[in-house]
Amino acid sequence: MNKSRTIVVALGGNAISHEFEEGNIHQQFANTRQSLSGVVELIAAGYRVLITHGNGPQVGNALIRVEEARHLVPVLPLGVIVGDTEGGMGYMVEQCLQNKMHDRGIKKEIATIVTQVLVDPDDPSIANPTKFVGPFYKKGKVEEMAKRPGWVLKEDPGRGWRRVVPSPVPREIVAKKVIKLLVENDIIVVASGGGGIPVYIDKGNGWYEGIDAVIDKDLASAVLARDVEAEELMILTAVEKVALNFKKPNEQLLDQVTLREIKNYYREGHFPAGSMGPKIQAAINFLESGGRRVIITSIERSMDAISGSAGTVIVT
Repeated sequence: MNKSRTIVVALGGNAISHEFEEGNIHQQFANTRQSLSGVVELIAAGYRVLITHGNGPQVGNALIRVEEARHLVPVLPLGVIVGDTEGGMGYMVEQCLQNKMHDRGIKKEIATIVTQVLVDPDDPSIANPTKFVGPFYKKGKVEEMAKRPGWVLKEDPGRGWRRVVPSPVPREIVAKKVIKLLVENDIIVVASGGGGIPVYIDKGNGWYEGIDAVIDKDLASAVLARDVEAEELMILTAVEKVALNFKKPNEQLLDQVTLREIKNYYREGHFPAGSMGPKIQAAINFLESGGRRVIITSIERSMDAISGSAGTVIVT
C-alpha cells in the first residue's frame, strides 16, 4: 500500500443500524465501534482517511418524530433533519474512532464536517421519490402510513415497505477546499454523512438554498473522493463481494474487474437500483473522474479487503 494515498471509506447503513434491531443509541454506538476496525487499520497503515456514512434509518426515525410532534412543535424540513443526523452521527463516528485509536496508540486529530452538497433543483427525482428511508412496514400497515401528509411508500423487494423521498444526484461538495486542506494536513475527516445536505444555488440572488430531499451516500462519497482528489474509494456494505446474477443458481462472485467490465455488467442489469446499483454507479463515477481503485466488501471483511484477501476490486 502507498502510505501517501488518500482513501474515502463509505460505511453502509448496516454499519450503524443493523436490520431487525431496535436501533437504540447503545446499539448504534456498539455497531459503529465494530464497523471502524478496518478504518483503524487503514490509518495505522498510513492512509489519509475520510469517512462517510449512511443515515437512512436515523432520518426515517426523525421524520416519525416530526410527524408525531407536529401538533406540539414546528415541523422540520427534510434537509434540516439530514443536517441534524449528520452532526449527531458524526459525533458518534468521531468519538468511537478516537477511542479505538487511543487503544492502538495512534495520535491523530479527527474533524466532523456538516457538509452541504450541490444538486440540481430540477433533478427528476424530486418529482419521483425513490430513496428508501426509515423502518420497514408490513403490507397491512402501508395503507395507514400512506395517509400521512407527504408520505409515499414503496416496496423494498424482499424486505418490506418503506417510505421513499426525493434523492437528487450530487454534483459538488460545497466545502471541498476546507475538507481537502484538513486531509492534506493529515487530519481524519468525517464528511458527507448520509450523502450530505442537498442545496442548490438560487439563480436570482446566488444564495444557497436547501431542498427537501436526501442524497445517496455512495454517490456523494464518489463526489467527495473526486473533489479531494483521493486515489481510492472503499464502499462497505452487507455482502463480501459484488455478484452477477445475485442469489440465482448461476451466481458469480467478482474478485477483480476493470472499469470497462463493470460498466458492461451494469448495462446488462446485474445491479438493481435499490441495492448494489448506486454503489456500482458510484464506483464508475469515481474511476471515470480520475480515481485509481474501488473496493466493495462487507464491514466484517473490511480488514481482509485491505490486504487483498476479500472483497471486489474495481480498477481502471
